[in-house]
Amino acid sequence: MAEAEERETGSLEESTDESEEEESEEEPKLKYERLSNGVTEILQKDAASCMTVHDKFLALGTHYGKVYLLDVQGNITQKFDVSCVKINQISLDESGEHMGVCSEDGKVQVFGLYSGEEFHETFDCPIKIIAVHPHFLRSSCKQFVTGGKKLLLFERSWMSRWKSSVLHEGEGNIRSVKWRGHLIAWANNMGVKIFDVTSKQRITNVPRDDVSLRPDMYPCSLCWKDSVTLIVGWGTSVKICSVKERHAGEMRDLPSRYVEIVSQFETEFYISGLAPLWDQLVVLSYVKEVSEKTESEYCARPRLDIIQPLSETCEEISSDALTVRGFQENECRDYHLEHSEGESLFYIVSPRDVVVAKERDQDDHIDWLLEKKKYEEALMAAEISQKNIKRHKILDIGLAYINHLVEKGEYDAAARKCQKILGKNAALWEYEVYKFKEIGQLKAISPYLPRGDPVLKPLIYEMTLHEFLESDYEGFATLIREWPGDLYNNSVIVQAVRGHLKKDSQNRTLLKTLAELYTYDKNYSSALEIYLTLRHKDAFQLIHKHNLFSSIKDKIVLLMDFDSEKAVDMLLDNEDKISIKKVVEELEDRPELQHVYLHKLFRRDHRKGQRYHEKQISLYAEYDRPNLLPFLRDSIHCPLEKALEICQQRNFVEETVYLLSRMGNSRSALKMITQELQDVDKAIEFAKEQDDGELWEDLILYSIDKPPFITGLLNNIGTHVDPILLIHRIKEGMEIPNLRDSLVKILQDYNLQGPSAHLYDNRWSYGKNG
Repeated sequence: MAEAEERETGSLEESTDESEEEESEEEPKLKYERLSNGVTEILQKDAASCMTVHDKFLALGTHYGKVYLLDVQGNITQKFDVSCVKINQISLDESGEHMGVCSEDGKVQVFGLYSGEEFHETFDCPIKIIAVHPHFLRSSCKQFVTGGKKLLLFERSWMSRWKSSVLHEGEGNIRSVKWRGHLIAWANNMGVKIFDVTSKQRITNVPRDDVSLRPDMYPCSLCWKDSVTLIVGWGTSVKICSVKERHAGEMRDLPSRYVEIVSQFETEFYISGLAPLWDQLVVLSYVKEVSEKTESEYCARPRLDIIQPLSETCEEISSDALTVRGFQENECRDYHLEHSEGESLFYIVSPRDVVVAKERDQDDHIDWLLEKKKYEEALMAAEISQKNIKRHKILDIGLAYINHLVEKGEYDAAARKCQKILGKNAALWEYEVYKFKEIGQLKAISPYLPRGDPVLKPLIYEMTLHEFLESDYEGFATLIREWPGDLYNNSVIVQAVRGHLKKDSQNRTLLKTLAELYTYDKNYSSALEIYLTLRHKDAFQLIHKHNLFSSIKDKIVLLMDFDSEKAVDMLLDNEDKISIKKVVEELEDRPELQHVYLHKLFRRDHRKGQRYHEKQISLYAEYDRPNLLPFLRDSIHCPLEKALEICQQRNFVEETVYLLSRMGNSRSALKMITQELQDVDKAIEFAKEQDDGELWEDLILYSIDKPPFITGLLNNIGTHVDPILLIHRIKEGMEIPNLRDSLVKILQDYNLQGPSAHLYDNRWSYGKNG
């Protein structure tokens, strides 16, 4: 069960019941406040006997016969000396301009609070109840009822005279009454009745369940939920009664209305009061418990429960034990529950105390969440209801949440929340950063520090960078890479990094970071030197971006060693800044790199590097023979004699053949093909290209004793040479592979017919494939 909320000026006293002191994880539905100010003064000398509530004010009756009008804070606005004995009941009409009062000495008064209208009567018995017509202000509704031994209805006639009529008697004292619209409900010793003022009919009787309880000690509680729903609480029983219209065919001699009990259930304790709360009920209960030590009954604190009625049972939503003053001496009849329908306010009245219960608002909900350290939920609730909350600020809740996470040691979570909670408040950011520094957790907050709008003082960022530099080079490098260089004093950080490099000069992380710092400081030459030393990919980007070509004229070898392809592309794209001559000179001691550069230059433009073509012959021969022949073919500035010399020295046959042919020495070239390469196809192809009869003659002479060459010639000699010249020279009996196919091809090429077949009848062997 939830503990009732207690405050000093109007807060409830602390409980001595240990079981109730235990905190509940279930949030209470209501909050409580003691009605103080004038009420405190009244109850110091007198005791409350009854109370009624209007939207604008309260009316409190006492045991000494006084009636006080109070504002909602409990301040006295008016006082009436009605009697010298107990006020039993006070009734107000809906306008709040007319009041009815009855007392234990039989006095009844009905009067206007702002007019001279007044009714006085003294009966010969105690008058327990009074109820004025809800619309008493209207001239047609000048009615009220009183109850002692009988229930009387008073009505003012057209001559302003009051007349009375007995509505009910003979069943004991009338102890409770409630008037709503045209219906009056009352309770006597036997049960509850409802009277229809319009039809002048009594429409129901709801009998009392537990007749063993004294009705004067455990009085009936009545409450209208609406104009047709009456809630009855008596003893431990609750009944919800619905007034319904009877069908015309069912009436006969019956009243036009009847009552149906739509819900009936038992409660755990004795009922002292009832009030509706939306579709639920608020129940004030009188509690008796048995002492474990003495085994005797004692009066415990009263309870205020919110329950959900069902057809035959109920569901408890919340239950609060209330520490009202003097609860140890109170009886069930001493408690009353009054409510204000407009604001869902509930007044718990006892002789020495008046406690106000009200629905908890979002501020109260947030209070409870903060008390339970549910900061995430509290923050979310405040954000959703920021227009409705009055006592809480989102920022204050957020700061409390950050502190809570720090106290729990969840530093990363606390730092992450700073982004959302601190927002653009630079002063708060700086305050939190110093707090994190004090607990040695600058690293935790560093990823979340703002980098623009707001920008913090440079010292904040420098302090954080120094923290990383002392213990985490990689983390330091990450921050330098991610943070804009204008957040901190660059020279201060450069000096700090240099100091660490004195102890660890080859640390690549520090060197790379120093290069980035130089870049931020526009000291590009120093940055480039580090990048080249580290062979870092950003070197080329740095050169391009900041036009550092004048700085790399003496670093070309370094660039080529690092990435020759990127270096060459960059150098060729920027010939106007670094000349071809300068590059070749710088690479003189590294011919393999010189070749890479000149080769790509040649591929781009055959003419630009023509002065280096002679040099390139040796470079191709040494480092890139596959591209030597294409180079010799494409270059028109290459000295052929020099090229021939180099190729012959290295025994590069194909290249030598090409050069001999290009220099006009075709017969020597053919000889190399046949003798060195022994490639008949290539020899034939070469002869075809030259289209020289002498070359064909040389080729036939060389091939005449070599069957594979003869086959190649027969297949490819085609129309270049008369095949008869070759055929007549073939020695008789020589085995020639694929001879038949070769001769057929020749015949087809020359359109020879049958008689020519004697050319190959029996002179040669066809070989295994012939």
